[in-house]
Amino acid sequence: MESRQEQCPAPGDLALETVRAWTLWLTEVERWRMPHCARREARRHAWASLRGLRSPVERTNGWQLADVHGDATPYGLPPWLGRARWDAEAVRDDVRASLVKGMGDPQAVLVLDATGLLNKGQQSAGVARQDSGTAGRVEHGQIGVLLAYASVHGHALLERALSLPQAWADDRERCEHAGVPTAPLCATQPPLARQMLQRAGAAGVPAAWVTGESVYGDERRRRRGVEEPDHA
Repeated sequence: MESRQEQCPAPGDLALETVRAWTLWLTEVERWRMPHCARREARRHAWASLRGLRSPVERTNGWQLADVHGDATPYGLPPWLGRARWDAEAVRDDVRASLVKGMGDPQAVLVLDATGLLNKGQQSAGVARQDSGTAGRVEHGQIGVLLAYASVHGHALLERALSLPQAWADDRERCEHAGVPTAPLCATQPPLARQMLQRAGAAGVPAAWVTGESVYGDERRRRRGVEEPDHA
């Protein structure tokens, strides 16, 4: 995420007021994020992961995230990521509201894009042979659809969703084993993008333009929904 906080001087020129501003900002993030984790241990690991991701470590794997937080091993993170109960949609809505409050602008641009994560495993949700922009070819992996927000104040991600190929949707046992929700049965890129734009509109996200890859613009229903909101 890039915002006002990242318009600061290089580390060697950091002033005390800059560091204090960052600390206050992180405290505010903790204040509105932590209530989404009911258990204290889950809140601790959630905060540890955020601190690690925002740190300057070279690789944000479990061991380095644990080291940033002062843990001897990373074994507390996988249970939190895999089994802790927290409302991802509620967190998403809070993040969106916070970002719009700081970066909202009537002339902003909503940007749709997809990213690929190479993955040859069989257990990760959505893994299949599919066109991956990351690899530049058809390859085993997962595809995520992203909605970004760009204004004169900076840019940041508003939302994300995992594209679920038809091969997965047709195999309910595999979906259940991977923790895929029962609905929607199939979630391809254009419909996911349309849903994201609808949620942004319903939340009052200010924007004058929508842009994205041709796969989104080629879908007539989505394009018409942008041009004429009543048809979204």
